Amino acid sequence: MKKTGISIYTLIAVRSNPSERAEMVTQLLFGETFIIEEEFGNWARIISLTDHYEGWIDRKLVAYLNEEELNLLSVKTPIKSSLPLSVVTLNHQPFHQPLVAGSILPISGNGYKFTLSEKTFSITQIPERIAPSGENIIKLAQQFINAPYLWGGKSILGMDCSGLTQLVYGITDVQLPRDASKQIATGKPVNFVGESKPGDLAFFDNENGDIVHVGVIMGAQHIIHASGSVRIDSIDHQGIFNQETNRYSHKLRIIKRIID
Repeated sequence: MKKTGISIYTLIAVRSNPSERAEMVTQLLFGETFIIEEEFGNWARIISLTDHYEGWIDRKLVAYLNEEELNLLSVKTPIKSSLPLSVVTLNHQPFHQPLVAGSILPISGNGYKFTLSEKTFSITQIPERIAPSGENIIKLAQQFINAPYLWGGKSILGMDCSGLTQLVYGITDVQLPRDASKQIATGKPVNFVGESKPGDLAFFDNENGDIVHVGVIMGAQHIIHASGSVRIDSIDHQGIFNQETNRYSHKLRIIKRIID
């Protein structure tokens, strides 16, 4: 039976190869679980149980879960942190550990404490559950305005375009694939920009027809997306128009409605 682990750190870099110099392809947030497929030297090849993304993480950051802990986690309905930054305390230590939005907190009832990998954590405030709606998706995305672009990132400290869309939908318990090229397979097509609603996802391709970008429609012909930083730009039937450069930066392929 393969081992299972959990992230008990703010963020864990997931890399394409077992090397600190390898490309970071995504990140594990606090509370995300994973299956350990292989261990190689100081590295572990894992598959995320959140979005089934695969990559390598530093073995020093692996917190193993036994079968009992895994079963307990599976029957709880976790709450996800919705604030860009918050904190958790470990074992009454006199310092706080940062949490980013999307962190999974397996708390139940009115409890402020929970245990992961035999470590006890406590929080001072229980996050509110956020219902999936276009309005809530936009409010969540706007929290990340000016967050820097970071390939493979999905937090206020740095995120890429599909990291932003996966994160804001994930907080509302709507799970999207990690990459824009996979996210495009979800939802229902919207025929025209004028028919789009807040929360719809717009996808963009390159000259080869490959999906290379995604953003969240805000309504009124605007889009919030991660390009250089998380920003708001205009969008029309051609694509995203950047007012600063006075040109189109991304060519529109299709708009998809994720939430009816």
